[in-house]
Amino acid sequence: MIVLYYRNLTYLSIIYKILEFISVPANRQEESEGNILKKHILCLGDSNTHGYCADPSDCADGGSRFNEDERWTCRLQAALGAEYLITEEGLGGRTTVFPDPLHESMDALSILYALLKSHEAVDLLIIMLGTNDTKERLGMNAPCIALGMERLVRKAQATDCWGERAPNILIVCPPPIRPEMEANPCGGPMGKGCIEKSRELPKYLSATAQLLGCHYLDAKECEFNPVDGMHLTRKGHALLAEKLAELVPTLVY
Repeated sequence: MIVLYYRNLTYLSIIYKILEFISVPANRQEESEGNILKKHILCLGDSNTHGYCADPSDCADGGSRFNEDERWTCRLQAALGAEYLITEEGLGGRTTVFPDPLHESMDALSILYALLKSHEAVDLLIIMLGTNDTKERLGMNAPCIALGMERLVRKAQATDCWGERAPNILIVCPPPIRPEMEANPCGGPMGKGCIEKSRELPKYLSATAQLLGCHYLDAKECEFNPVDGMHLTRKGHALLAEKLAELVPTLVY
């Protein structure tokens, strides 16, 4: 009797262990799903990625930078949800590859490797640059700006930061500069010819994207403000985020 009782306990223990083993994977699966590495999107740009606000009356905080409820990068994060991680790397005055003689570290090319390696693995790199490349002192026309974008993209494609995936890059052409820029204090340092060059960029940047196998978005409908003519309004940020929220899930798997 003692032996049978002991055996019964042993059998029951085995049964409990089996049941426990069957139930654990579901729990572990839920925990695993909660810890899956998010889809990482790196947004490389200038002051329009940083969120500079040229019109304080258009900014909820009345300051010089749109807040986390207004910037397109943050709105994109909110729209895409917890499955994604949006990282903003925006610097006012940034160009594609052209050094600025008046300000240091303005070209994206010189810091691109460090940025990509710092944020690897990168699932999608969004580049929105070109506005500052139109500055008269840099001496570049629209075709040269597109060549600068090509050089920058090729550098990104050659950087080992993509994990097990192929390089995945979206080029966003910024809206054209408005005529109000010339009358604004920023118009002097920007110089002549910026407006015309910015209007030509879509033609050349779209060709660059096609050449390099990149995705492309023309942000011409995302309005610049009438104050300095070269920075997104709150409405412009919202529309850009909306467009990207529709596009990005089709580019990242």
